[in-house]
Amino acid sequence: MLLDTIAAYGARDTLARLPDEVIHHAKRAFLDWLSALYPGTRTAPCLQLLGAHGAELGSGASSLPGCATTAFAATAAWINGSVSHAVEFDDIFRDAIYHPGCPTIAAALALAEEGDASGQALLNAIVVGYEISTRIGAAVQPSHYRYFHTTGTVGCFGSAAAAAALCAPGDAQVMLHALATAGTLASGLQQAFRSDAMSKALHAGHAAEVGVRAGQGAAHGITGVSDILEGKVGFGAALAQDPDWSVAVDGLGQRYNILSITQKNHGCCGHTFAAIDAALALRQQGLRADEVAAMRVDAYQTALDVTGNFSPDTAFEAKFSLPYVVAHALVHGSVRQDAFSPDRLHDPRVRQLMQRLELRADPVFTAGFPTMRAARLSVTTSDGQVLEHHSPYRKGDPESPLSDADLADKFDELAGPVLGRERARALREDVWRLDTMPVRALRLAADMPRL
Repeated sequence: MLLDTIAAYGARDTLARLPDEVIHHAKRAFLDWLSALYPGTRTAPCLQLLGAHGAELGSGASSLPGCATTAFAATAAWINGSVSHAVEFDDIFRDAIYHPGCPTIAAALALAEEGDASGQALLNAIVVGYEISTRIGAAVQPSHYRYFHTTGTVGCFGSAAAAAALCAPGDAQVMLHALATAGTLASGLQQAFRSDAMSKALHAGHAAEVGVRAGQGAAHGITGVSDILEGKVGFGAALAQDPDWSVAVDGLGQRYNILSITQKNHGCCGHTFAAIDAALALRQQGLRADEVAAMRVDAYQTALDVTGNFSPDTAFEAKFSLPYVVAHALVHGSVRQDAFSPDRLHDPRVRQLMQRLELRADPVFTAGFPTMRAARLSVTTSDGQVLEHHSPYRKGDPESPLSDADLADKFDELAGPVLGRERARALREDVWRLDTMPVRALRLAADMPRL
């Protein structure tokens, strides 16, 4: 069975001395997850979730960072997983069309704190969750993404693998049954992020909670179906078309996908990034927004399907509007948190520029999806010049990764306003040395968010 091979790997790397580079990238992933989490505590659905689970808060040892309280592990994973997906700054594994950090790290952190685990154990669990889930995700794409939100579905495998790694280190049977149970609980529909609703963020939280409960249950004898992936009516048959299960084990334990994660440089949907990068490149070359007479973005079809909204009314809709974020980049020079403030959403310069934009599906880019995330921006200026920039990949992709310094700056920008500059800096430094300290020493539940 496929899960036998996957579980054997997971049990091994739970306890292995992993390469220094792999552990460093696990720290990068954890820091980047915190960068997305902290600003999420200041927006929906964080407040709503805290209200819904008020009776549970203050119990357990699993922190709700930025909320100055704790919960039991499954509830903490549910809330933190959702909150870390809320502001669209979470990481991506491109080949799987998947945000691995939100479900995997939310589950891993909750159980590491509950069990008073070492930072090293947490980092190993994160690696195992990333490696297993990114491969399962890549095996079912691109057909899976037609109807399903991969972070909600495949994310259940990432969180379950991380949970098993912490609940029963080195036990391949617990790993197998946690993954098998998670597979049947996987869910998350594309329709949930085609409108301004909170459901999309909840997909990540649900996946994180599923993983915690699957891992805890497996550690206490709950069994799952070992052919849940490749079975005749299993995950692949139901949620994809002709999945290639060889991808799920290709390079497993030898080539680490966590080294090839995309970390976001813009605070919106990743399908828009290559076009934003092109807009910023032309702006850097001297193009002014008021010089644009007409422009066209050529991108892959999925990018247009998900982000082709020319009339976004809310911050959520604007994050999934390629016309909005490209126009904003040309007018303001970035697409960060402030791009979705009320003043920016109704900026007449941005709205006027959006109406000069045409979107077109490029057949080469479409055929290359999901491993290729290219875009081309062509601009005709008011004096008749034609300017063009082709982005074959996105800043933050493995071909052009954010440096450690970039990630530190991103963390300071996003977490600093919540934690305060000094606390943010101290936490950032602790993350870089996490393998030398217990997870509880991070004191993540002690921080009161600034209001």
